Amino acid sequence: MTVGVGAGGGTAALSEADLAEYEQEKPARRLRPALNLVISAWCAIVSVGVLLQVFFPLSAGTQYYLVIFLAAVLPITLLCYRGWKVPAFLNPFKARTHDDPGVLDWLLAAVALVVCLYPLLDFDGFLERRQAPTGTDVLIGALLLVLLLEACRRTTGWVLPAFSLLFIAYAYYGGYLPYTWSLAHQGFNFDAIIAQFTMGTAGFYGTPLAVAASYIVLFTIYGAVLDYSGAGKFFIDLSFAAFKRSRTAPGRTVTMAGFLLGTVSGSGTATAVSLGTVSWPILRRAGYPAEPAGGMLAAAGIGAILSPPTLGAAAFIIAEFLQVSYLTVLGYAVIPTILYYLGILLAIEIDARRHGTTSGETSDLSARRLLLRFSYHFLSLFVIIGFMAVGVPPFKAVVYAVLIQFALSFLDREHRLTAGPLFKALAQGTRSVLPVVATCATAGVIVAVTTQTGLGLNLAEIIVDAGQGVTDNPTVVLILTVALSAIAVLILGLAVPVTASFIIAAVIIAPALVQLGVTPAEAYMFIFYYAVLSEVSPPTALAAVATSAITGGRTMATMWQAWKYTLPAFLVPFAFVLTENGAHLLGQGSLLGMVWTLAVSMLAVAALAVVTGGWILVATTWVERALCVPAALLLLYLAPVTIAAGIGLLLVAVVINLVRRQRQAGQPEGSVTS
Repeated sequence: MTVGVGAGGGTAALSEADLAEYEQEKPARRLRPALNLVISAWCAIVSVGVLLQVFFPLSAGTQYYLVIFLAAVLPITLLCYRGWKVPAFLNPFKARTHDDPGVLDWLLAAVALVVCLYPLLDFDGFLERRQAPTGTDVLIGALLLVLLLEACRRTTGWVLPAFSLLFIAYAYYGGYLPYTWSLAHQGFNFDAIIAQFTMGTAGFYGTPLAVAASYIVLFTIYGAVLDYSGAGKFFIDLSFAAFKRSRTAPGRTVTMAGFLLGTVSGSGTATAVSLGTVSWPILRRAGYPAEPAGGMLAAAGIGAILSPPTLGAAAFIIAEFLQVSYLTVLGYAVIPTILYYLGILLAIEIDARRHGTTSGETSDLSARRLLLRFSYHFLSLFVIIGFMAVGVPPFKAVVYAVLIQFALSFLDREHRLTAGPLFKALAQGTRSVLPVVATCATAGVIVAVTTQTGLGLNLAEIIVDAGQGVTDNPTVVLILTVALSAIAVLILGLAVPVTASFIIAAVIIAPALVQLGVTPAEAYMFIFYYAVLSEVSPPTALAAVATSAITGGRTMATMWQAWKYTLPAFLVPFAFVLTENGAHLLGQGSLLGMVWTLAVSMLAVAALAVVTGGWILVATTWVERALCVPAALLLLYLAPVTIAAGIGLLLVAVVINLVRRQRQAGQPEGSVTS
């Protein structure tokens, strides 16, 4: 299948294989049918085991389960993802149309299975030897380190493994630094470093992997069951049927579909790609140029992992770091989500006027009939929220949702989860989590070194001292620290996946923010948003690159359009970190406080839409846009004096635009105004 039509009428050819490359951090192999069936069977067995673990946990404890889980998925990761290019004679069985693993891949997978299972030979003794590991313990741990670095490189690229090696070097050589340096520590030998990685609870088997094995994999299974039961198709059909007549209908459709489809995919880039293949022809017929359409698709896809009820994988890690329920983290995201989608919808309204778009004939389907027939697909989503609201842990709530969605699938003859589709859904659930597991386990290196050496606190002091070196004003120091933190997270996110960039920033940057008076919840949510937004930030912007390939638009121009649509998400996190009333934006404090901060923030988002879109009642001049810049910033500071000043500036811009509109309306037809 080939999809995508360029702006100039040419075709941006994207095959299904090409699209798959954008839907994952790195493309998986296209295996021959027989081998694919074997690996799918193994992945399905893992999914069943994960589901059973929820209700029948292993008596030996969580770390024992993590060892088994890693042993089950690491070998499969090395087989399913491409490694280094090797001579043809090392893979004599490779077919021309397939990309099967070679001899080296099978050897690595076998070694991975052995080293992962090694602790189970004497698990209690293995843990007790942490302070004095044997030579075999160190050798096995070193092999596991190498294999995890290679699995992470295959799935997400070389940057996170390089970061990990840098941290290992710091753990080893940090003891040789001058003792007066903030980064100096006592130094650790190789045995102690490896023991920290494999025998402790802050290394490979720490919080990141625990979250992946206990939460994220369950949600990927749930997403696969939703998809195979027809929910993904229903969500897109409903979005297209909901808006038909307005010229903003295509843009609203894309936004709604992205939000709904994100509950199935759980990935911003994958959502943008899946949505783009269906939506771009409609957007093109409605009159959208390629670059704004690509930016809109990227923003809609990213919004899916910024929004309840699923959020991204990092949200589960936030819950673990803060020791709060996942439902609490969902509560943090409600108001920022409203502001995010308000910004997109206002940008859509402006673009519809600037580009003269039409309704685009989005759908002949009836939204009412679709809801009457298939609205049961929403039930499992409500079940998750409902169960968590009454105190059921999220890992149990999502299993209940899987069972309910499985039962409901039999209401649709076309998407019944009989043996075949159910097998595929279970296999896909585990396959989808392979890159995340490799990332989380490897990120354990950074967490372990940071814990072992005290690096987090040392870096926090360095970051704070850098701000205090410029000024003694605590407010300015906080502003500088937050700005530098945002830049650091964005740069980090350009090179590593969202989950990895969040973990690294959480252990390094969050302590600096907390030291300056920011609450842990605000600090982690700030980092979470910027980690996600790296996917639409130039110069890489994976989601925008993917959508530009579909629309045939210029890549950099598409990135800037995506940035325009997502601008509120870049600035709103500053509000809940820098301002006293910002906590209301995270659902904290009184209901009245949440309401008025939401209302003021909505005005700020409207001002930002004017700045990026260049439209109020008619096209704006530079004066009106210049007035709206400080208006938005003053409003987002959420203090009475700044709110009054921001509203005043915004009103001046609106009045100027209104006067210009009246002058244009009073001129003879065909006349030109400056």
